[in-house]
Amino acid sequence: MSVSDADLATIAEQLGREPRGVIEVSFYTPDGRPAVIKTSPRLPDGTPFPTLYYLTDPRLTAEASRQESAGVMKQMTARLVTDSELAAAYRRAHESYLAERDELEPLGTDFSGGGMPDRVKCLHVLMAHSLAKGPGVNPLGDEAVALAAEQGLRGSAIPEAWPRATDATDATDGADGEQGSGGVAR
Repeated sequence: MSVSDADLATIAEQLGREPRGVIEVSFYTPDGRPAVIKTSPRLPDGTPFPTLYYLTDPRLTAEASRQESAGVMKQMTARLVTDSELAAAYRRAHESYLAERDELEPLGTDFSGGGMPDRVKCLHVLMAHSLAKGPGVNPLGDEAVALAAEQGLRGSAIPEAWPRATDATDATDGADGEQGSGGVAR
């Protein structure tokens, strides 16, 4: 696995700093930009770095931040408590993430990223995981990507064929007057 100098330069520009521990570009946007990098579980200086997939495209990072500010993480976390199928799928995503990272280098921790498997702490990590692996691996990452696609990113930063978000809301929505985050149509 190698990363071209041109991609590394683009990623450095996206991040505003030199990227560290990059193994590969795991996802390119439909318009050709690197958007998700796979990083080594241990940085070149030896520092453990449990975040396997890292979102770099500024359009996607801005949208992840927007969703976080809008309360999407809180809504998703609440649904994990009430939806056992969702919780089981999210746990499988966590286990898959750990297994993949541990294949590279075990860190001796069951911390994966993004709050998995019990809560949603970082949509940047969940979106990066979903974009790197494709739909069907991380249900909440898939949902965040679908929501991002609805914000004008479909076809430019997100594949045109990415599953669409549904209009469904769950029982936790409405109590505080907020719109639901919906789910991803399969």
